[in-house]
Amino acid sequence: MAQPTRPQPTRPHPAATEDPAAAARHRLVEVPGGRIHLVEQGAGPLVLLVHGFPESWYSWRHQLPALAAAGYRAVAVDVRGYGRSSKPAEPEAYRMLQLVADNVAVVRALGERTATVVGHDWGSPVAANSALLRPDVFSAVGLLSVPYAPRGGPRPTEAFGAIGGDEEFYVSYFQEPGRAEAEIEQDVRGWLAGFYAALSADTMPAAGESDPHFVPPAAKLSDRFPTGRLPGWLTERDLDFYAGEFERTGLTGALNRYRNVDRDWADLAPWDGAPIRQPSLFIGGDLDASTTWMAGAIDAYPSTLPGLVSSHILKGCGHWIQQERAEEVSGLLTDWLAALPAPRED
Repeated sequence: MAQPTRPQPTRPHPAATEDPAAAARHRLVEVPGGRIHLVEQGAGPLVLLVHGFPESWYSWRHQLPALAAAGYRAVAVDVRGYGRSSKPAEPEAYRMLQLVADNVAVVRALGERTATVVGHDWGSPVAANSALLRPDVFSAVGLLSVPYAPRGGPRPTEAFGAIGGDEEFYVSYFQEPGRAEAEIEQDVRGWLAGFYAALSADTMPAAGESDPHFVPPAAKLSDRFPTGRLPGWLTERDLDFYAGEFERTGLTGALNRYRNVDRDWADLAPWDGAPIRQPSLFIGGDLDASTTWMAGAIDAYPSTLPGLVSSHILKGCGHWIQQERAEEVSGLLTDWLAALPAPRED
């Protein structure tokens, strides 16, 4: 017998107000060892939205009203270490297993049994591992910008250390506690503006120019950032919000995600090479290094994501995909969600 599907959603429309998430509700919920700040809008099946670095719940400001209008309960979290969520002092508190546990606790705190989880940038592997480790809770998974690649291969810090030759890969640059903080926190707003511009389609360095993902000897990561204008998706008001959050919290909690890649590799050894079998979605930008460097992971989706419903590479799009192409990404998400099997009532 065919499985029931959810009601067809209405196609989202561009927000009519200056703040597209103005109707959203802010809450703090308890999780093991702390609290998570979240922003929710709408009613219906739960869709949990997980951001990446260096962002916040605010990176989903366009999707919250779009998903709500389509009949979903859209919930965007501040990942631990960000915004109003807890910021444990110990670096190991930011390991993947803990972030998965946070997501499960959020679903439970909201009074739900299951959810669809969608992540961008670091949020993509957090969403993927949430689905992998807790298929009883996360019935479907959407991945933005960073493709799913099962655990495997050499120790991550060794692999990252071998990239770039005489130059240092940005993930390696972020490893030493305090090093990146010393650079960023001198001018948080300026650093964020440059980082966002470096990975945006309309402001990133042209092909053949110096790659901002790598740091030359005795240099800073920001030395290769573009300057002079913001990406088209980022207003001064948006930048003020992001900068205000990190001025208040500092960057250590956010950077601690990078400092757990070896712990994650050890923790996830029981799932080495494991596929994610739930219905899934991938959306990437064709100008995003995450998509091009990991093209092999996308090619492997028939084996690693056997439940893949649809995969999209957006032409002329960079890394900040749900902000660069807000309406298009919202439409792809709602179309995918509408085609998912309805939650089972046990």
